[in-house]
Amino acid sequence: MEEKQKKVIDLRLLYQLICERKQVFYKVLPVVFVLSCLWIVPQPRYYTSEVVLAPETGESGPGGTLSSLASSFGFNIGDVANGDAIYPLLYPDLFQSPAFIVSLFNIELDVPQEEGGTLHTDYYTYMSRHQQHNWLLFPFQQALRTVKRWIKPKKASDAFAGDVSKLDAFKLSYDDYMLVGIVQQKIACAVDKKTEVTTISVTDQNAVVSAVMADSVRHRLQQFITDYRTSKARMDLTYYEQLTDSARKEYEAAVAAYSRFCDANRNSVLQVYLSKRDELENDMQLKSQTYTAMNTQLQAARAKVQERTPAFTVLKNATVPVKPAGPKRMIFVAAMLILSAMITSVVVCRKYLMTFL
Repeated sequence: MEEKQKKVIDLRLLYQLICERKQVFYKVLPVVFVLSCLWIVPQPRYYTSEVVLAPETGESGPGGTLSSLASSFGFNIGDVANGDAIYPLLYPDLFQSPAFIVSLFNIELDVPQEEGGTLHTDYYTYMSRHQQHNWLLFPFQQALRTVKRWIKPKKASDAFAGDVSKLDAFKLSYDDYMLVGIVQQKIACAVDKKTEVTTISVTDQNAVVSAVMADSVRHRLQQFITDYRTSKARMDLTYYEQLTDSARKEYEAAVAAYSRFCDANRNSVLQVYLSKRDELENDMQLKSQTYTAMNTQLQAARAKVQERTPAFTVLKNATVPVKPAGPKRMIFVAAMLILSAMITSVVVCRKYLMTFL
């Protein structure tokens, strides 16, 4: 039985076929070049600003060595052992929450304008009314959104009067929902599984806005984590403040009652008056002890709030980027030319290549 000979692609033959059909490349590549330029040149430039946060060092304990060993393999058990439900590995999920994104809409911005001057507005208005668009695609996008508005029934939440404080993350209009999705794509959060170093980056068409929003997102994240970790301690603090205030009022009332009785019966030697005075004095001392104990608990509760407040170390502050992060116009055009050349080559040599299938 004759063995089948293995077929080998002859590169010289492929080169010869391509040279014979080089007129096709002369037609395809200029068209691809023009279309690529028309697509990428109108795209507005964007800037990226980053903030790097170091994690808070947890309390040392019996599980400290085990936690360090697990972190070297990419696992995190320290936060689970400490009982924290929100730890750095969950920060990226937090940034995808519509409630967190909506909380950023009221941030005040001073946006430098190209023609001079400064635009003072909030982030919601800036994102919805002051964004640059690709002039080739923008008319089609606007027409598509208009058609969707006609088809989609209008809701009560669509009557948004421009007051950001009235914007409800639980019930968003179609435009606001789409805007939340756009902002979610502009915010990125990366967490190193071993060191838990958190990198927050914000992309925007304006360099100043990207830096301001990166710092604002960092501040909102710190505030959220601080509120979460100190929630129980702050509830205890409020409780002891109420008890201390009540004990103080009772003590002041007991002191006033004792003083009035002593002033009214200063020269009295009757036993009934002396017994009443001792009763009021004992009640005053009891109220004083209660007030002192509650005040001690209040100070301890305040110290507990401070103890539970996490410390964030900023390794890299947000700075206004000097160079744009994209789009990479030359790289895009070159990639499109290379891709089109490869596809054209396959089409030109398809008859020869089909013999190997």
